[in-house]
Amino acid sequence: MVTSSFLNVFFLVIAFVPSILSAPATSLTKDYYQKTCPDFSKIVRETVTTKQAQQPTTAAGTLRVFFHDCFLEGCDASVLVATNSFNQAERDDELNESLPGDAFDIVTRIKTALELTCPGVVSCADILAQSTRDLITIIGGPFYEVKLGRKDGFESKAHKVRGNIPTANHTVHDMMSIFKKNGFTLKEMVALSGGHTVGFAHCIEFSNRLFGPRADPELDSRYADRLKDLCKHYTVNKSMAAFLDPMTPGKFDNMYFKNLKRGLGLLASDHALFKDNGTRPFVDLYADNQTAFFEDFARAMEKLGMVGVKGDKDGEVRRKCDHFNKLNV
Repeated sequence: MVTSSFLNVFFLVIAFVPSILSAPATSLTKDYYQKTCPDFSKIVRETVTTKQAQQPTTAAGTLRVFFHDCFLEGCDASVLVATNSFNQAERDDELNESLPGDAFDIVTRIKTALELTCPGVVSCADILAQSTRDLITIIGGPFYEVKLGRKDGFESKAHKVRGNIPTANHTVHDMMSIFKKNGFTLKEMVALSGGHTVGFAHCIEFSNRLFGPRADPELDSRYADRLKDLCKHYTVNKSMAAFLDPMTPGKFDNMYFKNLKRGLGLLASDHALFKDNGTRPFVDLYADNQTAFFEDFARAMEKLGMVGVKGDKDGEVRRKCDHFNKLNV
């Protein structure tokens, strides 16, 4: 029985989480900047703490941007690059248009501070990786090690996004095909999906579950009614959104998995994890045991941060995170 507290389906009017396996030739270390930029960790931590206090959706948004970055061409900050007259960049593909501005802003803030302290040293890819970890811990999530030394990629192409990023209506099979080519197991996919314990989705991403002849009867009926009321004008106001976790939307915990078992999964892809016989045991495990979820999520995030990393030969340290140092077409 779902209590009335689930009705906290807060809404937000806002402008907003080919793959390459980890590159063993690139050596990352946790103390990479110890000599060249000793205040790196301090600057990142202080900047994200201030930003998260100012805008509480920053943590969820940054986690999503990090995931989108790593799953296309590896963790190389290519998602941060802006489109120019010669090239449409990743962030302007339809699947990335809703990536939240606060995530880009926090990287810019950190990069600006670091360029004043140790110019030309710290990559945007490392900034995104470290700030994601620090923000997750701020909102209650697990601490995990972030190894450093990534370089920023030379390419960012919008046309490469589709087919490499999971979508709201993907089946477990669809999602697993994307995770598998990045080296992840089924269990790791479910653990990383637990990142949906924070953040939000626009109504257009789940409207097919609410309206029309194919509305999903497996959504909790009261939850569905509130979502219908929230999203009734979604075709006009495309910024309307609902929290992915209506119970504890600002806290990193295992409530996402508990919600799935009660018909409170917002996206079709979320609900699919509970319905599928292969993924349901992991949903049950994480719903019952937050410690198990945190441990598996932390390990999966460490692994995610190693996907397709670039070294000195195939990357650079950008002076500005949204522009290549040299024009790349």
